[in-house]
Amino acid sequence: MVLALAACGGLPRPFEGNAGLTAQRLSQPPPARLAIPLPRDIFLGDAAAAELSQRIAEGLLAEEVPVVAGVPQKADWRLTIGTEPRGSDIVPLYRVFDPAGAQRGITEGLAVSSEQWIKAPPLRRIAGEAIPRIASLLTRIEAERRQSDPTSLVNRAPVLAFTGVSGAPGDGNIALARAMRAELVKAGQELADATRRADFTVSGVVMVAPAPGNAQRIEVDWLVLDANGKEAGRVVQLNEVPKGMLSLAWGDVAYVVAAEAAGGVKDVIANRVPRK
Repeated sequence: MVLALAACGGLPRPFEGNAGLTAQRLSQPPPARLAIPLPRDIFLGDAAAAELSQRIAEGLLAEEVPVVAGVPQKADWRLTIGTEPRGSDIVPLYRVFDPAGAQRGITEGLAVSSEQWIKAPPLRRIAGEAIPRIASLLTRIEAERRQSDPTSLVNRAPVLAFTGVSGAPGDGNIALARAMRAELVKAGQELADATRRADFTVSGVVMVAPAPGNAQRIEVDWLVLDANGKEAGRVVQLNEVPKGMLSLAWGDVAYVVAAEAAGGVKDVIANRVPRK
Protein backbone atom coordinates (compact mmCIF):
# COMPACT_ATOMS: atom_id res chain seq x y z
CA MET A 1 0.00 0.00 0.00
CA VAL A 2 1.42 3.37 -0.99
CA LEU A 3 0.28 6.62 0.58
CA ALA A 4 1.54 9.93 -0.84
CA LEU A 5 1.30 12.74 1.68
CA ALA A 6 1.83 16.08 -0.05
CA ALA A 7 2.93 18.67 2.48
CA CYS A 8 0.61 21.63 2.89
CA GLY A 9 1.82 24.53 0.82
CA GLY A 10 2.89 27.58 2.79
CA LEU A 11 1.90 31.17 2.13
CA PRO A 12 3.71 33.02 -0.67
CA ARG A 13 7.42 33.86 -0.35
CA PRO A 14 7.47 36.11 -3.42
CA PHE A 15 11.18 37.05 -3.49
CA GLU A 16 12.84 33.86 -2.27
CA GLY A 17 15.36 32.34 -4.67
CA ASN A 18 16.02 35.54 -6.65
CA ALA A 19 19.42 36.31 -5.14
CA GLY A 20 21.46 36.42 -8.37
CA LEU A 21 23.82 34.06 -10.18
CA THR A 22 26.62 34.29 -7.62
CA ALA A 23 24.32 33.54 -4.70
CA GLN A 24 22.77 30.61 -6.53
CA ARG A 25 26.15 28.88 -6.38
CA LEU A 26 26.13 29.04 -2.58
CA SER A 27 24.77 26.08 -0.65
CA GLN A 28 22.17 28.26 1.09
CA PRO A 29 21.87 31.64 -0.65
CA PRO A 30 20.16 34.36 1.39
CA PRO A 31 16.68 35.29 0.15
CA ALA A 32 16.09 38.74 -1.32
CA ARG A 33 14.41 41.14 1.09
CA LEU A 34 11.57 43.64 0.80
CA ALA A 35 12.20 46.98 2.52
CA ILE A 36 9.51 49.53 3.38
CA PRO A 37 11.09 52.99 3.69
CA LEU A 38 9.46 55.59 5.92
CA PRO A 39 6.66 57.09 3.80
CA ARG A 40 6.78 60.85 3.20
CA ASP A 41 4.16 63.33 1.99
CA ILE A 42 1.19 61.10 2.73
CA PHE A 43 -0.60 63.59 5.02
CA LEU A 44 0.62 61.80 8.16
CA GLY A 45 3.16 62.80 10.77
CA ASP A 46 6.40 60.87 11.01
CA ALA A 47 5.20 58.83 14.01
CA ALA A 48 1.96 57.76 12.30
CA ALA A 49 3.78 57.07 9.01
CA ALA A 50 6.34 54.90 10.82
CA GLU A 51 3.58 53.01 12.65
CA LEU A 52 1.75 52.34 9.37
CA SER A 53 4.87 50.97 7.66
CA GLN A 54 5.69 48.86 10.72
CA ARG A 55 2.18 47.38 10.86
CA ILE A 56 2.34 46.49 7.17
CA ALA A 57 5.79 44.93 7.63
CA GLU A 58 4.58 42.80 10.55
CA GLY A 59 1.57 41.65 8.54
CA LEU A 60 3.71 40.66 5.56
CA LEU A 61 6.10 38.80 7.87
CA ALA A 62 3.11 36.74 8.97
CA GLU A 63 2.61 35.95 5.27
CA GLU A 64 6.22 34.62 5.19
CA VAL A 65 7.55 37.57 3.17
CA PRO A 66 11.11 38.54 4.23
CA VAL A 67 10.47 42.23 4.93
CA VAL A 68 11.78 45.06 7.08
CA ALA A 69 10.48 48.57 7.77
CA GLY A 70 13.46 50.84 7.24
CA VAL A 71 16.06 52.13 4.83
CA PRO A 72 16.49 49.82 1.80
CA GLN A 73 19.86 48.23 1.13
CA LYS A 74 21.33 47.96 -2.37
CA ALA A 75 19.97 44.47 -3.08
CA ASP A 76 16.54 45.03 -1.50
CA TRP A 77 13.23 45.20 -3.25
CA ARG A 78 11.18 48.20 -2.08
CA LEU A 79 7.56 48.76 -1.15
CA THR A 80 6.62 52.43 -1.11
CA ILE A 81 3.51 53.82 0.54
CA GLY A 82 1.87 56.78 -1.15
CA THR A 83 -1.50 58.48 -1.30
CA GLU A 84 -3.79 60.01 -3.90
CA PRO A 85 -6.59 62.49 -3.08
CA ARG A 86 -9.87 61.58 -4.74
CA GLY A 87 -12.67 64.00 -4.07
CA SER A 88 -13.17 64.12 -0.31
CA ASP A 89 -11.19 60.91 0.22
CA ILE A 90 -7.57 59.80 0.35
CA VAL A 91 -6.61 56.51 -1.29
CA PRO A 92 -3.41 54.74 -0.15
CA LEU A 93 -1.18 53.45 -2.97
CA TYR A 94 1.44 50.70 -2.68
CA ARG A 95 4.17 50.34 -5.29
CA VAL A 96 6.78 47.58 -5.58
CA PHE A 97 10.22 48.31 -7.07
CA ASP A 98 12.97 45.81 -7.86
CA PRO A 99 16.60 46.38 -6.75
CA ALA A 100 17.33 48.19 -10.03
CA GLY A 101 14.61 50.74 -9.23
CA ALA A 102 12.09 49.57 -11.84
CA GLN A 103 8.46 49.60 -10.77
CA ARG A 104 7.10 46.05 -10.92
CA GLY A 105 3.54 46.59 -9.74
CA ILE A 106 1.04 48.80 -7.95
CA THR A 107 -2.05 48.22 -5.85
CA GLU A 108 -4.27 50.47 -3.80
CA GLY A 109 -6.09 50.29 -0.49
CA LEU A 110 -9.61 51.34 0.42
CA ALA A 111 -10.43 55.04 0.48
CA VAL A 112 -10.49 56.91 3.79
CA SER A 113 -12.16 60.28 4.26
CA SER A 114 -9.63 63.10 4.18
CA GLU A 115 -10.81 64.44 7.53
CA GLN A 116 -10.36 61.07 9.25
CA TRP A 117 -7.02 60.42 7.54
CA ILE A 118 -5.56 63.70 8.77
CA LYS A 119 -7.16 63.97 12.24
CA ALA A 120 -7.42 60.34 13.42
CA PRO A 121 -6.05 57.91 10.84
CA PRO A 122 -7.28 54.32 11.41
CA LEU A 123 -3.80 52.84 10.97
CA ARG A 124 -4.72 49.33 12.10
CA ARG A 125 -7.56 49.13 9.58
CA ILE A 126 -5.53 50.69 6.76
CA ALA A 127 -2.70 48.20 7.30
CA GLY A 128 -5.07 45.25 7.71
CA GLU A 129 -6.76 46.02 4.40
CA ALA A 130 -3.43 46.59 2.67
CA ILE A 131 -1.65 43.37 3.64
CA PRO A 132 -3.66 40.86 1.54
CA ARG A 133 -3.62 43.25 -1.43
CA ILE A 134 0.16 43.66 -1.23
CA ALA A 135 0.67 39.91 -0.73
CA SER A 136 -1.42 39.24 -3.83
CA LEU A 137 0.62 41.79 -5.79
CA LEU A 138 3.89 40.17 -4.68
CA THR A 139 2.62 36.74 -5.70
CA ARG A 140 1.68 38.09 -9.12
CA ILE A 141 5.10 39.69 -9.55
CA GLU A 142 6.81 36.43 -8.60
CA ALA A 143 4.66 34.48 -11.07
CA GLU A 144 5.66 36.89 -13.85
CA ARG A 145 9.33 36.61 -12.86
CA ARG A 146 9.22 32.83 -12.99
CA GLN A 147 7.51 32.87 -16.36
CA SER A 148 10.39 34.88 -17.84
CA ASP A 149 13.23 33.10 -15.99
CA PRO A 150 14.64 30.19 -18.06
CA THR A 151 16.14 28.65 -14.90
CA SER A 152 12.79 28.61 -13.10
CA LEU A 153 10.96 25.33 -12.55
CA VAL A 154 8.13 26.84 -14.58
CA ASN A 155 10.31 26.49 -17.67
CA ARG A 156 12.37 23.35 -17.02
CA ALA A 157 12.17 19.91 -15.47
CA PRO A 158 13.08 19.61 -11.77
CA VAL A 159 16.41 18.02 -10.85
CA LEU A 160 16.35 15.35 -8.15
CA ALA A 161 19.07 14.23 -5.76
CA PHE A 162 18.67 10.75 -4.27
CA THR A 163 20.66 10.28 -1.06
CA GLY A 164 20.03 6.59 -0.38
CA VAL A 165 18.21 4.36 2.11
CA SER A 166 18.87 3.59 5.76
CA GLY A 167 17.48 1.26 8.41
CA ALA A 168 16.70 -1.77 6.24
CA PRO A 169 17.69 -5.28 7.34
CA GLY A 170 19.86 -7.50 5.14
CA ASP A 171 20.99 -5.91 1.91
CA GLY A 172 17.90 -3.68 1.84
CA ASN A 173 19.72 -0.34 1.98
CA ILE A 174 21.78 -1.19 -1.12
CA ALA A 175 19.04 -3.06 -2.98
CA LEU A 176 16.37 -0.42 -2.39
CA ALA A 177 18.71 2.42 -3.32
CA ARG A 178 19.76 0.72 -6.57
CA ALA A 179 16.15 -0.05 -7.48
CA MET A 180 14.89 3.43 -6.55
CA ARG A 181 17.46 5.18 -8.71
CA ALA A 182 16.47 3.02 -11.65
CA GLU A 183 12.74 3.56 -11.09
CA LEU A 184 13.08 7.33 -10.69
CA VAL A 185 14.85 7.52 -14.04
CA LYS A 186 12.22 5.26 -15.55
CA ALA A 187 9.53 7.61 -14.18
CA GLY A 188 11.14 10.50 -16.06
CA GLN A 189 12.94 12.17 -13.17
CA GLU A 190 16.26 13.87 -13.87
CA LEU A 191 18.86 12.91 -11.24
CA ALA A 192 21.54 15.38 -10.15
CA ASP A 193 25.23 14.68 -10.19
CA ALA A 194 27.89 16.28 -7.99
CA THR A 195 28.13 19.37 -10.21
CA ARG A 196 24.46 20.34 -10.14
CA ARG A 197 22.27 21.75 -7.42
CA ALA A 198 19.10 19.72 -6.93
CA ASP A 199 15.61 21.20 -6.69
CA PHE A 200 14.42 18.29 -4.55
CA THR A 201 16.15 15.63 -2.45
CA VAL A 202 14.74 12.13 -1.84
CA SER A 203 15.81 9.70 0.87
CA GLY A 204 14.37 6.45 2.25
CA VAL A 205 14.08 5.12 5.79
CA VAL A 206 13.01 1.56 6.62
CA MET A 207 11.49 0.59 9.98
CA VAL A 208 10.80 -2.98 11.08
CA ALA A 209 8.45 -3.96 13.91
CA PRO A 210 6.95 -7.27 15.14
CA ALA A 211 3.48 -8.15 13.86
CA PRO A 212 0.97 -10.85 14.93
CA GLY A 213 1.26 -14.33 13.49
CA ASN A 214 5.06 -14.62 13.39
CA ALA A 215 5.26 -11.73 10.92
CA GLN A 216 7.04 -8.43 10.65
CA ARG A 217 5.62 -5.02 9.82
CA ILE A 218 7.79 -3.24 7.25
CA GLU A 219 7.38 0.52 6.84
CA VAL A 220 9.31 2.40 4.17
CA ASP A 221 9.22 6.21 4.30
CA TRP A 222 10.41 8.17 1.26
CA LEU A 223 10.97 11.79 2.30
CA VAL A 224 11.04 14.56 -0.32
CA LEU A 225 12.72 17.85 0.63
CA ASP A 226 12.74 21.04 -1.43
CA ALA A 227 15.86 23.07 -2.25
CA ASN A 228 15.59 24.88 1.09
CA GLY A 229 15.53 21.62 3.07
CA LYS A 230 11.83 21.86 3.91
CA GLU A 231 9.56 18.86 3.58
CA ALA A 232 7.71 18.90 0.27
CA GLY A 233 5.92 15.62 0.96
CA ARG A 234 6.50 11.94 1.58
CA VAL A 235 5.48 8.51 0.35
CA VAL A 236 4.78 5.89 3.02
CA GLN A 237 4.64 2.16 2.27
CA LEU A 238 3.33 -0.36 4.81
CA ASN A 239 3.26 -4.14 4.53
CA GLU A 240 3.57 -7.31 6.59
CA VAL A 241 5.91 -10.15 5.63
CA PRO A 242 6.84 -13.46 7.26
CA LYS A 243 9.37 -12.95 10.02
CA GLY A 244 12.95 -13.02 8.70
CA MET A 245 11.93 -12.95 5.02
CA LEU A 246 14.01 -9.82 4.39
CA SER A 247 16.80 -10.47 6.85
CA LEU A 248 19.27 -11.36 4.08
CA ALA A 249 18.46 -10.58 0.43
CA TRP A 250 15.59 -8.35 -0.72
CA GLY A 251 15.78 -9.49 -4.35
CA ASP A 252 12.76 -8.61 -6.46
CA VAL A 253 10.98 -7.14 -3.43
CA ALA A 254 13.23 -4.08 -3.68
CA TYR A 255 12.11 -3.42 -7.26
CA VAL A 256 8.42 -3.84 -6.39
CA VAL A 257 8.79 -1.38 -3.52
CA ALA A 258 10.74 1.12 -5.64
CA ALA A 259 8.36 0.90 -8.60
CA GLU A 260 5.41 1.79 -6.38
CA ALA A 261 7.28 4.52 -4.49
CA ALA A 262 8.74 6.27 -7.56
CA GLY A 263 5.26 7.10 -8.84
CA GLY A 264 4.35 8.59 -5.46
CA VAL A 265 7.53 10.66 -5.37
CA LYS A 266 6.79 11.94 -8.87
CA ASP A 267 3.31 13.03 -7.73
CA VAL A 268 4.71 14.84 -4.68
CA ILE A 269 7.14 16.80 -6.86
CA ALA A 270 4.51 17.57 -9.49
CA ASN A 271 2.31 19.08 -6.80
CA ARG A 272 5.13 21.43 -5.76
CA VAL A 273 6.32 22.56 -9.19
CA PRO A 274 4.68 25.83 -10.34
CA ARG A 275 2.69 25.68 -13.54
CA LYS A 276 2.34 28.24 -16.30
